[in-house]
Amino acid sequence: MNFNIHSSLEGQHAFLGASKYHWINYDELKVREAYDKYMAAQRGTALHDFAAQCIRFQQQLPKKKLTLNMYVNDAIKYGMTPEQVLYYSENCFGTADAICFRNGLLRIHDLKTGLTPAHMEQLEIYAALFCLEYNYKPSEIDMELRLYQSDEILIHNPESVDILPIMDKIITFDRIIAEAKAEGTWQ
Repeated sequence: MNFNIHSSLEGQHAFLGASKYHWINYDELKVREAYDKYMAAQRGTALHDFAAQCIRFQQQLPKKKLTLNMYVNDAIKYGMTPEQVLYYSENCFGTADAICFRNGLLRIHDLKTGLTPAHMEQLEIYAALFCLEYNYKPSEIDMELRLYQSDEILIHNPESVDILPIMDKIITFDRIIAEAKAEGTWQ
C-alpha cells in the first residue's frame, strides 16, 4: 500500500490527535472548553512574540491602561531586553519576558495574557537564576519584579531572604538530578 503524503503536517499535532487522547472522554461542552483554553494559549504565545518585537524595535503602543500596552511601554521606558534566557544548568533555566540590570537594580517584567491568577514565584525564580548565572548576591542588589495581568501591574520588591532559598534549591536539586543522570536512572 502507498500511504498518502502529508509532509506539511510532519512534526505537528492536531488538537484532536492520538497523542492527546483524553478528548475521546469529553462531551461537547468539555471539548469546547478545552479548545478555548488551547486557543487562549496560542493567543498568549502570539502576543508575547508581538510584545517582544515591539520592545526590540522600540515601538510604543498607545498609552492606555491595557495589559499589553503597559507592559510594552514600560519595557521600552526601562530599556529592557525581551525574551532573555536565564541559565543555571541544562536542568534549570527559564526565559524572562523582559529584563534589565542597571545601577544595581534588577528589573524583571512578566506578561500574563490569561485569566488564571499569576504568581510572583515565577519571577523570583528568574531573579534567582539571574543571581546564579551572573554571580550576584541578592543582598547586594535591588530588585523590582512586575506582573502585568488583567490591566493591572503587580509590583514586588523581594529581599535576599526571598531569593536565597530559591537559589539554594536550584543548586541542590540540580545536583540531585545530575547524580541521577550519572547513575543512569534518568536516561
